[in-house]
Amino acid sequence: MSAPSGIEVTDELKKIFGEAVDSKQTRFIKVSIVNEALVHTSSIPVQGSFQEDLQLLDSEDILQANTPAYLLTKLDDNEWLVIYFVPDTAKVREKMLYASSRASLLKSLGSSLFTDSIFATSKADLTPEAYTAHRRHVTAPKPLSASEQEMADVRAAERQAGGLSAYQGSRARTSHIGQTVGMAWAEDLQETVKGLGEGDDSVLVVLTIDIATETVVLHSSAPTSADQVGSSLPADSPSYAFFAWKHSPSLRDIVYLYSCPSGSPVKQRMVYASGFHSVYLGGKTLLEGSPTSLHTRKFETSTPSEINEAYLRSELDLNATTPGSGTQTPIGGGQEEQKKPFARPRGPKRR
Repeated sequence: MSAPSGIEVTDELKKIFGEAVDSKQTRFIKVSIVNEALVHTSSIPVQGSFQEDLQLLDSEDILQANTPAYLLTKLDDNEWLVIYFVPDTAKVREKMLYASSRASLLKSLGSSLFTDSIFATSKADLTPEAYTAHRRHVTAPKPLSASEQEMADVRAAERQAGGLSAYQGSRARTSHIGQTVGMAWAEDLQETVKGLGEGDDSVLVVLTIDIATETVVLHSSAPTSADQVGSSLPADSPSYAFFAWKHSPSLRDIVYLYSCPSGSPVKQRMVYASGFHSVYLGGKTLLEGSPTSLHTRKFETSTPSEINEAYLRSELDLNATTPGSGTQTPIGGGQEEQKKPFARPRGPKRR
């Protein structure tokens, strides 16, 4: 296959390269552009390790300091590396010719055989030290944005907390509550959350994590109005909460809240973020079959003070009725809106 330059690989080069791949005895195959073709000009057998053999390229008999060339290079593990040697001192036409012929070289010989490449502009780029620096750059993790780094830290915290591999993540962790995943719950907390489903008042149960024992514990439980929820949550550390809200004389639902103030310690933020879903599932398990159900909507906030009645009504779409009127539908249900028939689009006008 020819490249934009129109230069093709000769059959001889294809044969020599194929034999080198099979024999595993050749370290370097030098390729040059001669008479508008990619040709084999010399081969160097394996003499030591790859990095030791790199020093052979310092010889002018093998690689001329001012003359471009390609070097098909066998690594120590039978994989192949291609070196594009185009010196800064080479003629402009040669630079352009070698640059435009790279694709033809790889495609003709089989690009899948080459796992790495080096662009060298001088012999200083082909020393053992230079190759070590090249591999360090290739294998270095890519820079992460602030949000990506935070997510990476959360995943690391999940694996560290559970003693799991990266593949398993937090899904393999077993809770003490049924088959739910996550951390263990203190017994008094379990009883308190269960009690939310049986009561008739608006009650806020705040949960925190004991980092040392990796246990979800009861922080506080008290009758609380919707307007008092925000001020009842810790202002300088993360927390979870289940709020049993009697939002009308005859309707009561439980909503799940996760508060993580922006000034919270980094370690706490990671641990709480990793437990966000498992705590919800734990509460759902405890409240199954109770008169008051846990709503599917989960709330997250970095500003606890914003949680009040107006906020909850807006987020749960309860503003269509007056608070306390008793005419609204439950948070988790309601009649579906009447569906409109599909309107067939009009066709083009006749001329």
